[in-house]
Amino acid sequence: MPLPAIPRRVKIGDAAAFAGTTPRAVRHYHAIGLLPEPERGSDDRRRYGYDDMIRLLWIRRMADAGVPLDDIQAAFRGTTGIEESLARLEESLASKAAAIEAQQAAVKRLREVGSPLGLLSPLVTGRLHDLPLGALRSADLDTLLVTERVFGPLGAAVQANRFIVLATHPELRAEEDRLAEAEEALDDSMSPDDPRIEDLAAQRCDHETALETAGESSGLEEALNVFLDQEDEHAGEEEDGARMSVLEAIGKMPYDFSPARVRYEERVIELLHPTEPDGDTGLRTR
Repeated sequence: MPLPAIPRRVKIGDAAAFAGTTPRAVRHYHAIGLLPEPERGSDDRRRYGYDDMIRLLWIRRMADAGVPLDDIQAAFRGTTGIEESLARLEESLASKAAAIEAQQAAVKRLREVGSPLGLLSPLVTGRLHDLPLGALRSADLDTLLVTERVFGPLGAAVQANRFIVLATHPELRAEEDRLAEAEEALDDSMSPDDPRIEDLAAQRCDHETALETAGESSGLEEALNVFLDQEDEHAGEEEDGARMSVLEAIGKMPYDFSPARVRYEERVIELLHPTEPDGDTGLRTR
């Protein structure tokens, strides 16, 4: 079988298609001096020979590997700067690979859990995975999301105890709902000096104490300690500068609390943590 006609030179479109790129990219390589201008035919159009195609193929391979065009130029010149560039590129690719791995793990958890809970850290999903479907409310997940952002996975895993108690103690869930409704009524029509604020804050503190007692009597505190001991490898996974203090969170999250509600939250914190005047703990997001 005879060979097909073999062209000695090809047009820019054919050269680009063979190299897996576009004529526009090839013209850019010419403009920056990365690919020498080839000879032109009688029609004044560029014609690419074997050596041109080899150079173009190497350019595409290096570009596909992520090497910047300036560094490809340096590589062709044989300068030593390419080593530093490759080291930076390798570090960048490793970072991207870690990010992709984290995304894959999050998607896997999301599919396994079957709810937005799977988007939280493994510490939190692992703590709550035994709860029946629907036991966690949407507002509970919102709270865990904010807590994880402020305190990190360990803080959210600790807070998960609260939602385990609420999910397993109907009477405490009913009281939680009653208090939440009363808190919603602390709107702009109420003065921050209204005596009902103090009374409601005391009720909230009593409720939080009851939740803590229920968790202790159910063995949740001991179970949590065992759980956290087993998950120590996750302890530093959020130590990337993403954490913030409670005061920073209050200043950044648009809670839209009325002055009465702000005073109420302050009193709850003061009653629950009387020895912590800086207010840097005890934020309850619900």
